[in-house]
Amino acid sequence: MSDINGNEAMESADWWRTSIIDMQPGSIRFRGYAIQDLIGNVGFAEMAWLMMRGDLPTRQQGSLLEAALVAAVDHGPQAPSIAISRMASTCGVGLNNAMASALNVLGDVHGGAGEQAVELYVRIDASVQAGNDLAAAVALELDAYTQEHGKYVPGFGHRFHQLDPRAPRLLGLVDAAAAEQVVSGNFAAIGRAIEQTLQQRKNRPIPMNVDGATAVIYAELGFPPALARGLFCLSRSVGILAHAWEQMEQGGRNKGPMPRRFLPAYEGRVARSLPDRA
Repeated sequence: MSDINGNEAMESADWWRTSIIDMQPGSIRFRGYAIQDLIGNVGFAEMAWLMMRGDLPTRQQGSLLEAALVAAVDHGPQAPSIAISRMASTCGVGLNNAMASALNVLGDVHGGAGEQAVELYVRIDASVQAGNDLAAAVALELDAYTQEHGKYVPGFGHRFHQLDPRAPRLLGLVDAAAAEQVVSGNFAAIGRAIEQTLQQRKNRPIPMNVDGATAVIYAELGFPPALARGLFCLSRSVGILAHAWEQMEQGGRNKGPMPRRFLPAYEGRVARSLPDRA
């Protein structure tokens, strides 16, 4: 006979409270939808939307989210997260360990630009809604943002690409979605206005990069800034998994960031003898 009374059972059930999943023996429902109905009918990006937002997107919204997720899956071993996934794989850990090691470095500098760009776009949009014209709102909020965070503007410029090939394609999809009234197009206009303002201020092009373009999509679709980083992590985990697995298949032990014939520059004390400590 169970020692748990009705009140204790209720307290136990309420220990974790969720509106995401209702799991009972023989039944699994996500946001009210039976899992067997979702399987084969809903794509992965649509499922991610459902889990985070509480309802299914339209097909057009799901396609736009999927495009953003596809765009950011990988950028090669020069990206710290990808390099770490490969190095971890040579240390004898499992795929999950390699992935966790890589995902843990997706911070403010590497991985956080999308979240920061959404925050900036939202600030500019609020300024426009308050009555400022777009150019004035961009100038005002850019000045405020750089004063708070430094000269780096998240989502613009790239250390490898003069023109990030992912950004124009993503913006084109946003334009098409805006033409069909799937999204407003306001955040695409904001992104382009930032790009134009930066070019005028720097006297050279500072084009939007993948973080800026995916941030446009996330803002257009109504995702809050913090989820933009989570979605980037979800996207980049695909590249991390692929590189970790490839490195495991290639083999190799303890491969560091540089070939072993290259040693880091030493800047410490010159060689010296241990003093007599007798």
